Amino acid sequence: MKVRKEELLKWYRKMLHTRFFESQVDAFFAKGMIHGTTHLSIGQEAFAIGSTAALREDDLITSTHRGHGECIGKDADVNLMMAELMGKSNGYCKGKGGSMHIADLEKGNLGANGVVGGGFAIAVGAALTQQMKKTGKVVLCYFGDGASNEGSFHESLNMAAIWKLPVVFMCTNNKYGMSMSTQRSMKIEHVAERAVAYGMPGVTVDGNDVLKVYEATLEAVERARRGEGPSIVEGLTYRWLGHSKSDANRYRTKEEIESWKEKCPIKAFEKYLVDNKICTQAECEVMTAAAKEDIARAVEFAQQGSYPGIETLEEDVYA
Repeated sequence: MKVRKEELLKWYRKMLHTRFFESQVDAFFAKGMIHGTTHLSIGQEAFAIGSTAALREDDLITSTHRGHGECIGKDADVNLMMAELMGKSNGYCKGKGGSMHIADLEKGNLGANGVVGGGFAIAVGAALTQQMKKTGKVVLCYFGDGASNEGSFHESLNMAAIWKLPVVFMCTNNKYGMSMSTQRSMKIEHVAERAVAYGMPGVTVDGNDVLKVYEATLEAVERARRGEGPSIVEGLTYRWLGHSKSDANRYRTKEEIESWKEKCPIKAFEKYLVDNKICTQAECEVMTAAAKEDIARAVEFAQQGSYPGIETLEEDVYA
């Protein structure tokens, strides 16, 4: 599948932004500069960026508690993201949403969700709206392997299949639901195998290969846009860090974590770009430095913002 050079380089920059944004957030949490909690997707960048690359600008997504990559993939402003995580009023949700509730309706991001499996029904409702209004838009619904064991997963997929809704269910399978290995939580090997129960296609791809993710998602998106109904696209990937900032990570071996770090999706894509003469190693280094500077500027933007005043306490509580 032919992808323009400009698009490939855009994906690379977005993967870098995701990695450096989350690395900075991790450092701030360690210093007590960000409060609450966060769930980082370091190591999973290819699935988020490769899948959102298959969308039109006006398509929609619902995300999860680990949704920074999807936000950036859908062209979010990292300045507003950083401000939101730092609780500042110049953030996406005026500092009241934090890491797990970023929404950007102008870019088609219907919001991250702190409830495991909470995005399924929202995505199905949004897809039904597109179908009824004949907008031609498609919805990507992101979820983790753990969420596929929630009742909302089965109810939503069944309804989407019956009505042939324009939605694609995107499973980020990082092999652990909190500390629970998929080997213990599911009898099947792949979440995509469950697609057959709902009469829809299901495909499992290397979630660390941005090109394979893009191709599989694009096929499912085009199918949905033609009115042929939903699909499951499952990406096998891995989160390098714990489930959240409070995770001691005692359920995984250092050897397992290091083996996955060797499969770094950013390094793999960088090698692809250089080997195929899309850019040089020196140009990759320039883009890497620029991405780091972008995140540094996002930190400055966030630090210049103020915290929401007490007078705003009851604002945005009701529609």
